[in-house]
Amino acid sequence: MIDLSGVKIDLNVRVPMRDGITLSADVYRPASASGDGRYPTILFRTPYNKVSEVVIANCCTWARGGFAVVYMDVRGRGDSDGVFVPYRSDAVDGYDAIEWCAAQSWSNGNIGTSGGSYLGRIQMLTAVLRPPHLKAMSVSVAPSDPFVETPTGVPSPMHLCWLHYVSGRVVQNFDIVDWEKVYQHVPLITMDEAAGRVVTWWREDLKHTQFDDYWDAMSYQNRYSEIDVPILHISGWYDDEQIGTPLNFMGMVKQGRSEHTRRNQKLLMGPWDHAVNSKSKLGEVDFGAQALIDLRGYQQRWFRRWLNDEQNQIDSEPPIRMFVMGSNVWRDECEFPLERTQWTPYYLHSSGSANSRYGDGTLSAEAPAEETVDHFTYDPVRPFPFLTAPTSSQIGGPDDYAAVENRADVLVYTTLPLTEEVEVSGPIKVKLYAASSAPDTDFTAKLLDVWENGFAQRLTDGMVRARFRKGMDQLELITPNEIYEYEIDCWFTSQVFKRGHRIRLEINSSAFPKYDRNHNTGNPLGTDTEFRVAEQTIHHDAAHPSHVLLPIIPLRESN
Repeated sequence: MIDLSGVKIDLNVRVPMRDGITLSADVYRPASASGDGRYPTILFRTPYNKVSEVVIANCCTWARGGFAVVYMDVRGRGDSDGVFVPYRSDAVDGYDAIEWCAAQSWSNGNIGTSGGSYLGRIQMLTAVLRPPHLKAMSVSVAPSDPFVETPTGVPSPMHLCWLHYVSGRVVQNFDIVDWEKVYQHVPLITMDEAAGRVVTWWREDLKHTQFDDYWDAMSYQNRYSEIDVPILHISGWYDDEQIGTPLNFMGMVKQGRSEHTRRNQKLLMGPWDHAVNSKSKLGEVDFGAQALIDLRGYQQRWFRRWLNDEQNQIDSEPPIRMFVMGSNVWRDECEFPLERTQWTPYYLHSSGSANSRYGDGTLSAEAPAEETVDHFTYDPVRPFPFLTAPTSSQIGGPDDYAAVENRADVLVYTTLPLTEEVEVSGPIKVKLYAASSAPDTDFTAKLLDVWENGFAQRLTDGMVRARFRKGMDQLELITPNEIYEYEIDCWFTSQVFKRGHRIRLEINSSAFPKYDRNHNTGNPLGTDTEFRVAEQTIHHDAAHPSHVLLPIIPLRESN
């Protein structure tokens, strides 16, 4: 049973938008004796329907904490009118919803917004418009701008799973679709039919395979200078949309509209996946009981500070609280990336046989001299796998890649066993000098912590599509067998590599189905049904020093 004590609930309150459409909201507030209290107000807007027991229990907890809570179905979902088109109406609708909240008799006029994932991104889109009564936000696991998480020109095959989930007016069942079979379907543009329904949004997105006005209309990360509100940014190192959160924090600290806003950004990064603060163990890796915190209490302090002007510990706390995996401790920091970072390139080495974990690939801080190139064959019919459950609820985690590293189509570069602990905390970038027999192909990179027992723990990874190596607004195929310099953004991590562990870098050409398979043809994306095999060459010599740039934190500072 849900505890409804001390809470007054008004269901299906109709909230008018400027175009005449009304959206449905449930309103929760403290049940005072007089019934006329005015409360700081938290607005949540969701495409996932506002009727679940989890939502109701959460709203009641907030209300008992002294807040009014408005939980709203976004346009075209649940009980709200209109047509749902992901992200397209949410900025303006969010503005109107905030100003409606501020005008209600039970609100003190100070509005905060909260929520994660879709609910996080639409907060950022709304903040660009600067609603007058928006005073603070708590943004969790926010997706980034288009092509930041998936720099391929087309959606991840697994994005179709999410689109299926939000088709119609209520959430759909994941389990009636054989997703692993669906992801094999070509061409991409009709993959929706393989899942059993035509999804207009999927097909429309696939018509725009470069960054253009279509995508700019739903972008916010080039508009930080237009946002003027304190934000609590929350994510986990294993959130499959993690990259958006550190980027948003750093962008707002540097580019926020006012000094007040730039000074009042907070970053909270835990050892979590997309379901932040829900479990202390991911897969086979246990981060300990300390991994879970009183997150709601922290958020309530945040909102009391900005919606009630209540002086509390938020003012005195450092702007960053991050969990350092491996040592499994929380640590406060003053900036991100950390000022004391020692940016250290670890170079790829081999005698030409780095294929598989049984090859001769090594990784070290010693720069290369003259070395033999490495080769591997990328066949999109048999792509290198990204280990994940088949649905889009969470894509990947601290998975063990030792078994799949037996394949010859992955190059594996590993350090010697470490003689002392090494902390790596910050952005991970790979510079790769590579050639391909194809006019277009992909290169992927993955950073791993190899335990003494051989467990190869994925930390973070990334990819680059050759045709977009100069940016998602610039398409340029490559000349076969010509060497190009690629930069691969592998997002962020914070990991202490224990003594006896080894640092490993994988290089290959696919991470399927996290990313779609590059067909190696150079043909237009989304409609291609032809596959070609690509012969890939990785250079690592004095003229082509392929490496991963590691943000190493001095050992004396890591404990």
